[in-house]
Amino acid sequence: MSAPARLRAAIAAAAILAIGMGFGRFAFTAIYPHMLGEGVLSLRDGSLAASANYAGYLLGAILAMRARAHSAHRLCLWSVAGTALCLGVLALTMPVWLIVTVRCVAGVFSALAMVAASLWLLEQRRHGRGAPLLYAGVGAGIAVSAELLVLASHLGWHSAGMWLLLSGVTVLLGLAAAPAIAASGQATLDAPPHAVALTLVPVAPWPLVLIYGLAGLGYIVTATYLPVLVGAALPGLNSAHVWAVFGLGAVPSCFLWHRLHERLGTRQALRLNLLLQALGVALPVLAPSATGYLLSAILVGGTFVGTVTIAMPAAQRAAVKAGTNMMAIMTVVYGVGQIIGPVLAGNLYAQSHSFNSALLAAAGALLLAIVMSLRL
Repeated sequence: MSAPARLRAAIAAAAILAIGMGFGRFAFTAIYPHMLGEGVLSLRDGSLAASANYAGYLLGAILAMRARAHSAHRLCLWSVAGTALCLGVLALTMPVWLIVTVRCVAGVFSALAMVAASLWLLEQRRHGRGAPLLYAGVGAGIAVSAELLVLASHLGWHSAGMWLLLSGVTVLLGLAAAPAIAASGQATLDAPPHAVALTLVPVAPWPLVLIYGLAGLGYIVTATYLPVLVGAALPGLNSAHVWAVFGLGAVPSCFLWHRLHERLGTRQALRLNLLLQALGVALPVLAPSATGYLLSAILVGGTFVGTVTIAMPAAQRAAVKAGTNMMAIMTVVYGVGQIIGPVLAGNLYAQSHSFNSALLAAAGALLLAIVMSLRL
């Protein structure tokens, strides 16, 4: 592929992740405070909806393991259509159990977007160098959807109108990406990855699996409840702005942590990543101020995708030693951690009427992951 064609392909694939992950999966975090305020959901209902979404993501990831590169372009388009439908349906008045069900289905399409966009760009189009831009789509989708919700809030829209807005923008983004995505067939092979990546030392597989599961639990409390925390503690600050900062922090992190991984190696890069992430998770407890919340958004947003950027290539190398499908196992344990997090947070909040204990427990999970890294 020519350089412009490679760039267009990477941007189109990033748009699929922006839709499936930023809109379909994480926009709920920014709308959640509005649904609470309107009485559409209680705190416990929201925790169930979040966990159902992560369970759907886990199910979708398992189902998508059968996906093949030659059909990835069609799966990308199906993920866009499914996500737009789920977002639009949430604008309707419905019982809580149906909201939880729709969020579960949306999680399936989010996983499909992640797998399909990766297969399409990295294997069908053979554009390995586009990976950092591809995964930056997650953070870009979070930031764009959050600012759209700020606009809707200024216009006085309720949560139903916000869901319709996201659904409409999803359709427009999907239509913009469709021409490039619909191009099938394989392109010219990229050059091999930079030689330094080949010198990275393999790590022990099973400690890596445990670390990844703890990381899934560690970040997800902040990723689910940050706008709720900000809205309760700082009512004068629009919490969606803080969520946009979370997404903006994730955009460059794919490039940053990829470079650090090559320079420092898996062990040191992972420890630094988890330490900064633990600090970010605990900051709303340690410094409950506007500055503390913004720093939390930057640190957690700037590290959680970085964990994936470090751990998944390490798992690919460890698979040779383990003799098993490490990528699949890593996806499963990360999903389990994400499911446990909101349920744990909801139960701890019911006891203390505060998220402090949940945030400290999540930060503790990340610190435990650092301890586990000593066995890598």
